[in-house]
Amino acid sequence: MKFLESSIFEAINSALRFQTGDCSIRGRIESYSCKMAGDHKKLFKMMNAESGPNDLQALSPPQSMLSATSPNKNYSRSQSDDGEGPGPLCDTINRKTLSYLIATLNASFHPDYDFSHAKSEEFSREHSVRWVMNAVDSKLSANANNDYEALKSQLWSALDHEICVNECDIYSYNPDLDSDPYGEDGCLWSFNYFFFNKRLKRIVFFTCYAIGTPYCTEKTDFDDDLIMEMDDSFE
Repeated sequence: MKFLESSIFEAINSALRFQTGDCSIRGRIESYSCKMAGDHKKLFKMMNAESGPNDLQALSPPQSMLSATSPNKNYSRSQSDDGEGPGPLCDTINRKTLSYLIATLNASFHPDYDFSHAKSEEFSREHSVRWVMNAVDSKLSANANNDYEALKSQLWSALDHEICVNECDIYSYNPDLDSDPYGEDGCLWSFNYFFFNKRLKRIVFFTCYAIGTPYCTEKTDFDDDLIMEMDDSFE
């Protein structure tokens, strides 16, 4: 993956920093070209060691549909947890596309984290652009109030200009606690969305997290290294 510089995203990222009475919020949006090189080629080769690039892997259910199933044609029948009969419907992803998502995480969080062994079940495909936009807006508006309202229109306009949102397949990354780069004490919530435009061969990655104010101000109760680690990843 190749990082694509964007002065518009840089300006938005500088504004995606909010301090409220309850928490400190940090977010960033980054653009990457889907061009394999170096570590990404090695990752793709490792992922294809046992099967081909078009081998389909199961994704977790969409965040928007965790409590329901849908007869969407993009879903396939999976095996139930106990191995006896079919389980719930789920989306699938081929190894090549999965490698793009993992390589994006590796590039975005380099050098602090390595996601090379991330599983397809840690990702979901979100079928509604509007649901994703509403989920982001609701989370940030509830925590940053008017500060985010002043930024919201510019943020989505810039993202659409960069990636043509309505053309995108949208994925989310929802790891377990051990794999989560924001999984330390003090993190109240986080989200990670990938906007993948096959035509443009590009991914825009939108990630954000919130740290509870006590963990930011009461140094005796919080490891300073965690704050530095999180902030460094957003520089």
